[in-house]
Amino acid sequence: MLLIAVAFQVVLLAVLALAAWLAWGYLRGNRARIDPALDLETWDAVSDGLHNSNTDLVFFGGAFLLVHAASPWHLGSTDCRLVVRRSEDGRRFERVTALRVPGEDIRDPKFAVIGGKLFLYALPNKGRRALPYATLYATSEDGARWTPFQRVAIEGVAPEGWLFWRPKTHDGSTWYVPAYWNDHGHSILLASTDGVRWRFVSRIWDGEGNDETDFEWLPDGRMLATARLEVTPDTIAGNRNASTLLALASPPYRDWTYARSRVTRLDGPALFTHAGRVFAVARRQAGRRWPWMALGGLLSRKRTALFLVEPHRLVHLSDLPSAGDTSYAGVVLQGGALFASYYTSDPTRDYPWILGMFLRTDIRMARVDLASLAALAEKKA
Repeated sequence: MLLIAVAFQVVLLAVLALAAWLAWGYLRGNRARIDPALDLETWDAVSDGLHNSNTDLVFFGGAFLLVHAASPWHLGSTDCRLVVRRSEDGRRFERVTALRVPGEDIRDPKFAVIGGKLFLYALPNKGRRALPYATLYATSEDGARWTPFQRVAIEGVAPEGWLFWRPKTHDGSTWYVPAYWNDHGHSILLASTDGVRWRFVSRIWDGEGNDETDFEWLPDGRMLATARLEVTPDTIAGNRNASTLLALASPPYRDWTYARSRVTRLDGPALFTHAGRVFAVARRQAGRRWPWMALGGLLSRKRTALFLVEPHRLVHLSDLPSAGDTSYAGVVLQGGALFASYYTSDPTRDYPWILGMFLRTDIRMARVDLASLAALAEKKA
C-alpha cells in the first residue's frame, strides 16, 4: 500500500507540474526574434475564432487570392474546408468560396497558374491524425468557380501516396513539383506541361522521415531544394536530431548533391528568389531541444520566420510576429515588396505547440520591403 501511495503522489506531482508549466506557457509573453533592420508590416487577414491554417497566396487576375484551411482545431476534421479569399491590395480580404471533400479533412492547399488557368492542389486526410494519403487538384478561370476535385496522374511511379508541395516553372512551359511519400521517408521530383499529367524525373532523398519538400532555382539554373527530415516521423516527443536537408541538382535535375542544416527543421517551407538569392518563409522551432521540446515535440515553441537558403547552409534572418501553432506560408512578390500569408496563434503570447493546436489561430499577412530583405541577407550571409 505504501508503494501505491508513493506512486500516486509521484503521478499527481507530475500532473500538477505539467499543468503549471502549461499555464505558464499560456501566459508568458512572446519572445520572437524580429530583426529591427527589416522593413516589416503585419496585419490580420482572417480572425474569426476558428483554427485557420495552411495558407497559400497568388496574384491572379489583377488581385491577390488567398487560400487557407478552416477547421475547429489542428487535428483532422470532417468540418475542415479550404476557403478562398480575394483582395485588391493584399490587406482586406473578402471570402469568395469554400471547397470541401465530403466526409474527409483537407489541407495543405497550393496555387499554381498553368496555361493561364488557376490550379489548386490539396491533400485529403481521413481520421483525426494529419496523415494525408493523396493529391487532388481543381481548376478555375476566376478563383470563384472551381471544377470538382480530381486525383493527379503520375507516370513512372504509383500515383497513390505522393503528396505534392508547390508547382513552379522556370521557362513557362515545363512545371516541376516535389512530392513526398505519405508514410514519410521519400521525396521525388515530378514534371508536367499541363498540371494534370505528371512524370517522374528523379528521386530527391530517401530516409530520415523525409517530409515536406520545396525548391527554387539559382541564377545559373541549378535547382535548390529543402526537405524536412523528422528522423522519427510524427513522434509527439520530437527529435533533437531532426534537421533540414539541402539538395542541389543541375539540369535535367536527375542527380542530387546534399548538405544539411541543424538551424531548425524547416516545416511548411515557401521558397522564393530575389536578387539572385533563395529565401524561405517557414517554421522555426525556438528554445532548448530537451525531451518533448525537441524539434516537432508537443511542448516546443514555434515561429514563422524568414531564412536565407544557400546550397550548404540555412541562415535565420528574422522571425515574423508568431507563436504556438504557426507557419505554412504563401508568398507573392509585388511592387517591390514581399507579401506573405501565414497562420499563427496569438502573437503576443508564446504558447507551446500543444496549446496552439487546440486554440484559435488567425491568418496574418506580412509585407516586407525587398530592399531591406536583400540588405539583411547581405549582412548575415
